Amino acid sequence: MKQKFRLSLAFIAIVLSACQGGNWNQQAQGDPKLPVIKIETADLSSFTSYPTSLEGIQSIDIRAKVDGYINKVNVDEGQKVKAGTVLFELETFSLSQSALAAKSAIKSAKLEVKKLKPLVEQKVVSAIQLQTAEANLQQAKANYRSILANIEYTKIKSPVDGVVGTINFREGALVSPATQDALTQVSNTNDVYAFFSINEKDLLRLMKDTEGKSMNEKISALPEVELVLADGSVYPHKGIIGTIAGQVEKTTGGVQFRATFPNPDQLLRNGNSGQIRLPESYTNNIAIPQQCSFEIQGIPHVYLLNDDNTLQSKAIDVEAKVGRYLVIRDGLTKGQTILAKGLNKVFPGSKIIPEKTSMKELIESFQPVFK
Repeated sequence: MKQKFRLSLAFIAIVLSACQGGNWNQQAQGDPKLPVIKIETADLSSFTSYPTSLEGIQSIDIRAKVDGYINKVNVDEGQKVKAGTVLFELETFSLSQSALAAKSAIKSAKLEVKKLKPLVEQKVVSAIQLQTAEANLQQAKANYRSILANIEYTKIKSPVDGVVGTINFREGALVSPATQDALTQVSNTNDVYAFFSINEKDLLRLMKDTEGKSMNEKISALPEVELVLADGSVYPHKGIIGTIAGQVEKTTGGVQFRATFPNPDQLLRNGNSGQIRLPESYTNNIAIPQQCSFEIQGIPHVYLLNDDNTLQSKAIDVEAKVGRYLVIRDGLTKGQTILAKGLNKVFPGSKIIPEKTSMKELIESFQPVFK
C-alpha cells in the first residue's frame, strides 16, 4: 500500500514538473508581435452586374399585306437596308387580271353615265337612274384603286433603315396577312436598348442614394453603365439609363431598367446578350481589408485592440464588398485600431505586441493563391 502511495506521489511530481516547464516556455516566448492597422475612411467604387438582352431601338416584323406566293427575295440575312427597300416580291398575275377587269368595269360605267345624261336632260329617264350610274362609276374606280394598292403591296418594303434578320420564307412559299411567322425582321441598330432587372431591395437603395426629387430627376442623375459582352470584353461605349418600369414583376420580384448604347460600328446586334455593370460609389466611408475580418455564426467580426494591447472581438455591419475591401456600415469608428494579420493565432483577451502597418501595405502583402 505504501509503495503504491509513493508511486502516486512520484507521478504527481512529474506532472507538476511538466506543467511548470510548459508555463516557463510560454512565458519565455512572450506576447506575439502582430501587425495592426488604424481605421480610416476611404473613397471606393464598385459595380453590380446584371444579365441583359439587347434589342435595336426599332425592331419591326415584316409581314405580307396580301395573299400570294413569294416570287423573289431581294435581300439576305444580315444585310443593311434603307427605308423603302423592296425586300420581297409576290406574284401579281391574279391581281393583274383583276385590275384589267376593274378597268373594264370603269369604262362600262362611264359609258352608262354618258348615255343617261342626255336622256335625263330630255326627261326620258329619271335623275335617279343617272345618280345610280354615277355611283356605280365611283364604286368601279374605288375597286380599281384597291386592286392597284394590293398590287403595290406585293412589293414588301422595309419601313425603316436597319439590318435584316432571319428570313423565314423563300421563293415559292405562300404567305398572307394571317401567316403566323413574320417573313423577316428589320432592326434599326444604330442605337441599341439593353434591358435588365434589379431586385426591389437594390432599387430602393439606389433611389435613396441618387439625387433628385422626382423619379425623372433621379433617372437623369444615374451614372452611366458599362456593357460586358459575351466574350468577357467590355464594350467601348457607355450606356445611359433612360427608363425604369413603373411596377415590380410578380414572377421575379425585379424592376426592369432600359439603357441605351450607341452602336456606330454595328458591333451589337438584335438579340445579343451580356452583362450590365452598374457602378456604385462609396465616399468617405470606413473600409477595412476583407482579410481583417472573421465570422462567428455567420456574423462578421474583427479583433479590436484595447489600450492595454489586449484583443476584443467586435461584431461589424458590412454594407458592401468592394474589391478587397469591406465597406462598414456600423461597428467601427475612425481612429480605432484592429488586428490586421494572425487572426487564427489569437482569441478574445489575448495580449499582443502591436506592429503598426498601413492599409496599402497590408493589401499589397496579400497575394492571390491563383492568378
